Amino acid sequence: MENHTQDEELKAHLLATDNQFRTLAEQHARLKRQIEEIEAKPHVTEADELEEQRIKKLKLRLKDQMNEKMAQARHASVGY
Repeated sequence: MENHTQDEELKAHLLATDNQFRTLAEQHARLKRQIEEIEAKPHVTEADELEEQRIKKLKLRLKDQMNEKMAQARHASVGY
């Protein structure tokens, strides 16, 4: 649980101080909303399913980039 709290604090710090991280987080949130919109449709078409898969891959790539920036920040803070 402590690691989760530390991760959330680091994420909040990066959102406040790192423009690139904030941009990644905003894009990630936008893609999440797009996925939710597709999943909320009463009838999901094959095209919707393909678009959902495409968006999920993009979202995962953004999440990986965010995690990499968090790892870099953790590594940099250990150096002090």
